[in-house]
Amino acid sequence: MERLLQYLDDLDDLYGTFGLLAERLRNFAWQAGRFLLLLISVTASVLLALAEPPFALAIAIILFTTLLYRAVTEPGLEISH
Repeated sequence: MERLLQYLDDLDDLYGTFGLLAERLRNFAWQAGRFLLLLISVTASVLLALAEPPFALAIAIILFTTLLYRAVTEPGLEISH
């Protein structure tokens, strides 16, 4: 009986190992996707700036204004002592 319980415990450990591996693969895929999206957006920005500089400048100003507005209107982190 104890041998069976040890076998079941080993199977449980194996199942947990696969879960941890799947989590690592999911995190890697998430980071790779984020990096790919960043690379695509930077490339598109540079190409847009080379093709249509005034349009690229207008988009950059709109994005900067939006980020500045969010930074000013969002509540900050309050540190309580």
